[in-house]
Amino acid sequence: MIPILGDAYVFPPLTRALTEPDGLLAAGGDLSSGRLLAGYQRGIFPWFSPGDPILWWAPSQRMVLEPDGVRVTRSLAKALRNKPYTFRFDTAFEQVVRECAAPRDGQSGTWITEEMIAAYCALHAAGHAHSAEVWQQGRLVGGLYGVAVGRMFYGESMFHRVSDASKIALVRAAECLFANGFGMIDCQMFTPHLESLGAHLVHRDEFVARLETYTVQPAPAALWATEFCNEPS
Repeated sequence: MIPILGDAYVFPPLTRALTEPDGLLAAGGDLSSGRLLAGYQRGIFPWFSPGDPILWWAPSQRMVLEPDGVRVTRSLAKALRNKPYTFRFDTAFEQVVRECAAPRDGQSGTWITEEMIAAYCALHAAGHAHSAEVWQQGRLVGGLYGVAVGRMFYGESMFHRVSDASKIALVRAAECLFANGFGMIDCQMFTPHLESLGAHLVHRDEFVARLETYTVQPAPAALWATEFCNEPS
């Protein structure tokens, strides 16, 4: 049996996480901003299917990306140079989340429910959740969103409506995070796509130890006002 969370923002020790399914730690509670932040600071995140109870996870192996370690292929480098676009943070947070929640090829649903959208919009309003956006001719064409605690960024999801737009968002966001002293981007679970972008697995103990360094550092508020316009000649 996994623990059922009560009203306090208290989670079980990570050593109690199951090995099958890997990392399942607790169930229940809510998606209040206080509980979400308490979870992220300890290396715990929510993920559950619509209609199921809220489930909290801390996998034994964590997929992470160093902010200066995004893998840029030749084709992506060409897109970064030659495609006209504007990159910025936090001008359309809810729209980015809803784009991430839209059904994708081969999928009938999404884990980003209305409950999740409301929870992360509340985190955004409190200054803890952020969107990285790529715009073309006034249209949002790609982006990602996640949570920042201190100098740690926890990526949640990304989307694109034109080729390479989500990758451009990731590259530009990672550049800004690195320039502002962020130590790590959490990608949560392994996927071949994340691996192709430079992410790699670390053991949970190492991940948590690094969190203890990065999350206590002061967050650079000016970062989220960044805007970059690429206007090829």
